[in-house]
Amino acid sequence: MLNINGKIGSYSALPGPGPVLMDNRSNQALIALRRILRVTELNARALARDSELTASQFLVLRYLDDNGPALPSAIASSIDLKRATVTVLVNQLEDAGLVTRRRDTEDRRRVWVEPTPAGQAARENSPDLLQNRFEHGFDNLQEWEQSMVIAALERVAALLDAEELEAAPVLDTGDLDRNVADPES
Repeated sequence: MLNINGKIGSYSALPGPGPVLMDNRSNQALIALRRILRVTELNARALARDSELTASQFLVLRYLDDNGPALPSAIASSIDLKRATVTVLVNQLEDAGLVTRRRDTEDRRRVWVEPTPAGQAARENSPDLLQNRFEHGFDNLQEWEQSMVIAALERVAALLDAEELEAAPVLDTGDLDRNVADPES
């Protein structure tokens, strides 16, 4: 079927008044978006199943494993999450016995977070994060390719009216401070 521009398109049964003509390129873009959403969801499920961690919790444990005991503010700035989000994540990890908090001996207002042996084991036994695969592939692109990918993704966010939504650099679904055991998240 030809659309008004003379291009080949197809009809899609979307809600609203009458059928909507969708260009084949629109379908290709939607399929690519769906694949990204689906692989993100599948990776989050695998991480939760294998380690009982969310991607955000894993990032906190990875930071601590790589850097040793740290202040929540350092964790937040390093993994680009809000301090309040990191506080909730540390609370969840502490409740699960994966991290401990320790007051600074010189300044009692400062609290250090450090992984427990169980936390180190959880991180070591976790599957590869989708985010790590993306970062590795993205880093291997030429600078102009990286710029094009960023521009295209920002444009897609704008097309979906999502450019004002708060987001962190974490490939995950749902709230970043959710708990794996909480089915409402």
